Formats: sequence, structure tokens, C-alpha cells
Amino acid sequence: MQHATTPEAWSRVIEAALLAAPAPLPVSELRRLFDEDPGPELVRKLLEELRAEWMAADRGVELVQLASGWRFQTRAGYQVYLDRLKEEKPPRYSRAVMETLAIIAYRQPVTRGDIEDVRGVAVSPNILKTLESRGWVDVVGHRDTPGRPALFATTRRFLDDMGLRSLTELPALTEIEKIMDLVDASQTEQPVPPPAEEI
Repeated sequence: MQHATTPEAWSRVIEAALLAAPAPLPVSELRRLFDEDPGPELVRKLLEELRAEWMAADRGVELVQLASGWRFQTRAGYQVYLDRLKEEKPPRYSRAVMETLAIIAYRQPVTRGDIEDVRGVAVSPNILKTLESRGWVDVVGHRDTPGRPALFATTRRFLDDMGLRSLTELPALTEIEKIMDLVDASQTEQPVPPPAEEI
């Protein structure tokens, strides 16, 4: 292939890079694809045009912008079909893990004591380890109080995995409560054996 010298050619290079990338790519990385830097504004314009092009084509894949960059991903409506190909089931997290994650996401940075105050029960170290090992939360500092407790906050990976560009895109807490109530209701109606590694 010849050198990409037109916006149309740059767009195809960006498209190929995003389709091949194992993780989201920020604009700064995409600019490195070219001999001559097209600049951030042109790369963003090309990304928006690519997004519109894929959307207009009504394909099963869409171009999205996340916290750590741009990526192609399956449209939500097709995920149910793709799940049939998965040999391993996605991990299931207990209500305690999900509540802890929600508290961290909505009130960050928080200490373990802050989480316990909100939940009204002690937080098992395994819960925080589970969230850290998943890459969703991390220690971002220590509170300047006796004992210097660790402060937890969500990560870019959390935003990426949730399909968010920033924390401002989190749903309202009332929506989360409705979802949790629906999950609880469905679990009481249909007894399901607990997963092997539920925390």
C-alpha cells in the first residue's frame, strides 16, 4: 500500500488500527500512525466521520469513545448472540461486591470505613481485593487522619468496561436501586445455584 496522504486514506488507516487494537486507542496514539502528524483536531474529525459511517451502515459493530480512547465494539443488541459462543461464563459478583463498587464509583475517593458507614456492615478485605484484581478500583492515596487509611477510586478500566467516557455518564442512583431491586426479585422467584466463586 502507498503512503496515506489524504484524509480518506488516513481514515482507513485509523479504521484498520482500531479494528486490530486489543484495547482502546487515544487520539495521541492514533496520530503516531502517520509520517506527518495530522494533528488532534483532524484525527477527532476523522473518528467522528468513521463513527457516523459505521452507524449509517447499520452494522453489528460500532465505534465508541471511552475514557481511555476509541474502540470498535459489538452493538448491545447483538451481545446475546455472541454470549452463546462463550465457553466460560462471565464472573458473577455478589450484592456486597456490587454495592461496594457503586459506593466507590459515586462517592470516590472513599476509605473502607466510609464504605462501611454507607453499607452499615463490615467490608471484607476479599471484596476490595476482588474489585482491585478486576482492575476496577485502585488505591489513589491515603486520608490524612490517624492510621492513614487507603482511599479507593475507580479506574479507567472500570469506565471502559462499563462503556463510559467519564463518571458524569454514570446512571442516576435511583436507576441503580431499581436495577438492584429487579435483580433481587428475579433471584427470589427462581432459585439459582450459587456460582462456584461468589464473594
